Amino acid sequence: MRQELKEQLLKGVVTIILCTSVFFAARQAAVLVNEGTAQKTEQFCVVIDAGHGGDDPGKIGINGALEKEVNLQIAEKLKMFLEASDVKVVMTRENDGGLYDENASNKKVQDMKRRIQIIEEAQPQLAVSIHQNSYGEEYVNGAQVFYYNGSVKSKELAEMIQNRMIQYLDPENHRQAKANDSYYLLKKTGKPIVIVECGFLSNSAEAEKLCDNYYQEKVAWNIHMSIMQYLNTREK
Repeated sequence: MRQELKEQLLKGVVTIILCTSVFFAARQAAVLVNEGTAQKTEQFCVVIDAGHGGDDPGKIGINGALEKEVNLQIAEKLKMFLEASDVKVVMTRENDGGLYDENASNKKVQDMKRRIQIIEEAQPQLAVSIHQNSYGEEYVNGAQVFYYNGSVKSKELAEMIQNRMIQYLDPENHRQAKANDSYYLLKKTGKPIVIVECGFLSNSAEAEKLCDNYYQEKVAWNIHMSIMQYLNTREK
């Protein structure tokens, strides 16, 4: 019991240190972008889409976790990091609800159309949709980023995120950023957009990590750093 308490206290201290260092590092990331472009980062806008919501839970983890909840938790942390870097953030959702009317004939279609509408109205430099994956075989794991086939900018962003997720979170992950031409959100969005599948809720070890606050912060931080890298190299 005493050892468990020590571990919890240590984890809390590490989280506080991470959040403090992350704030200053995020400010430095903003400085780097400002130095590399005539624009100030407050002029940059990023849309964060927390996938699923409302009646649509998304994937259900091997541990009972709901994808929609994990998506929103990571999205909120990503928002915090980006705003610390003076980037304007627009969220497609900020609570458990979906983006549909209760009397809609097809809630899923209306939900997706409204997400796209939010992105188009925001006129962002890019959009990131946060999701979790699942598969029938428990051993399958690893984050993977998807982009629309033919979009050069989306591919660049996807590869930046994929590379950081591997380098800093899971060096054993051999997945690559993957082109897709069937995902509705990727097809219908005119701005650079990627879908980040942060891991597999069907894998017990990965599901446990994805529900951990500290690990979620690391995921969000590395997505944030990839976005700042993209803005620095692409939006000059």
